Amino acid sequence: MEQIFDRIYIDSDICNGKPIIRGKRITVQTIMEFLSAGESAEEILKQYPSLEPEDITACMRYATELLNHSFVIKQSVA
Repeated sequence: MEQIFDRIYIDSDICNGKPIIRGKRITVQTIMEFLSAGESAEEILKQYPSLEPEDITACMRYATELLNHSFVIKQSVA
């Protein structure tokens, strides 16, 4: 398991190698999807009692860090 960010790890044997929180089977993507759907951090913590508030903050910081990189989105040809 490789720590790639504060509390965020990648393990090819867990969740198909997606970034996860502290070795749990909870992906950063899952937490970000909850947040983008309007769930509060408190609601997420109730649904995932093994998480800590710092885990949610780490997910947001990780997503923000990813946006520091340049991406090119290609349009599909219809």
